[in-house]
Order: sequence, then C-alpha cells, then structure tokens
Amino acid sequence: MSEDGTDSGRRRFLLGSTSVVGAAGVVGAIVPFVGSWNPSAKARAAGAPVRVDISRIEEGAILGPIPAWRGRPIFVVRRTQEALDALPTLDSEVQDPNSEQPEQPEYATNQYRSRSPEVLVLIGLCPHLFCSPTPRLSIRAEPFEADWKGGFYCPCHGSKFDMAGRVYNGSPASRNMEVPPHYFESDNILVIGEDGVDA
Repeated sequence: MSEDGTDSGRRRFLLGSTSVVGAAGVVGAIVPFVGSWNPSAKARAAGAPVRVDISRIEEGAILGPIPAWRGRPIFVVRRTQEALDALPTLDSEVQDPNSEQPEQPEYATNQYRSRSPEVLVLIGLCPHLFCSPTPRLSIRAEPFEADWKGGFYCPCHGSKFDMAGRVYNGSPASRNMEVPPHYFESDNILVIGEDGVDA
C-alpha cells in the first residue's frame, strides 16, 4: 500500500472520529440546556397537589402539622358539633367575622371557612411572623383565655385564632389564618392544592 493511501485512510479515520466526538459533545451540551427549560422534579413536587386520607381523623382531632403543600405545614381538623355551634358566638370577638379579607378561596368564604362544615383545612402558620400556632382544640379554660372555645394559639407573640382560623381582636396577627385551595375527591380523600371542578 502506498504512503498516499495510508495517509488518506488515516485522514478519513481522524475526520470521522473527530466528527463523532464533536457531535457527542454538542448533544451533551444541548441536553442539559433543553432540560433546564422544564421545571425540576423538586419544583414540580413543591407546588403539586397532595391527597390526604382523612378517614381516620376522629371528631375533635387534628391531622398535622403535615408539610404537605409547598413546604408549608397543613392543619386538617375534624370539628365537633360543639365547636361548630360556638363559631357564631365569637363573631364580636374576631377581627374579620365574615371572612371578607382574601385569606381563603371564594368557596370557603362562609362561617366555617371550609367546603365542609366539619372539616377545616388551614395553612398552619400565624400571619404575624409565620410561627406555627399550637392547636388548642378543646373547649375549656386556658391560661391565655378563660372562656376558650377551641382554636389555635401562637405562643411566640400571643395571637389567638378560633376553630375557623379567624384571628381574635387584640392579637398581634392582623389577618385570619390562610385556607389553601382544597376539595374532596371522595368522602375520605382530601386534595390540597387544587380547587376542584366545582370551584
């Protein structure tokens, strides 16, 4: 074989090899770039709706706080009839008795601040400085309130909220606790993070 033939073969081999390596490099650079256009799995999960089985929550009990939606703690409370009956008696003691401030979806702008009277869903953060209030669900005298009708108490600065998450007059917090978007997929499955088809 001549020297020219050998050089020609080597040139073709080197040219082909270089092209393949170059193409692989371009693909390797493009794939992460294109992938960056889509939200990461972590970002999708942070805002994704969550399903909660509420079948085991007994009357007068709470599920939570659970870091269920957008990294924020969620309270799910099954209210007693006694707690529901007490809500209208507190209208004069809370800052926003008719939930006129937009701290809940429109379908939860009612005296219960919920889709279902017995099930309360709240973001478990005090609107004052975003501490997590302590659930004090029983109707009984408490050190901070002799005639306590159940609700939530923030020990950080003393904000008080009733069993609908409405803030009491005189609390450092100026707003009700937030109600997240939610709906009932079935009698036992609560979906937090979406309004549902009937919103």
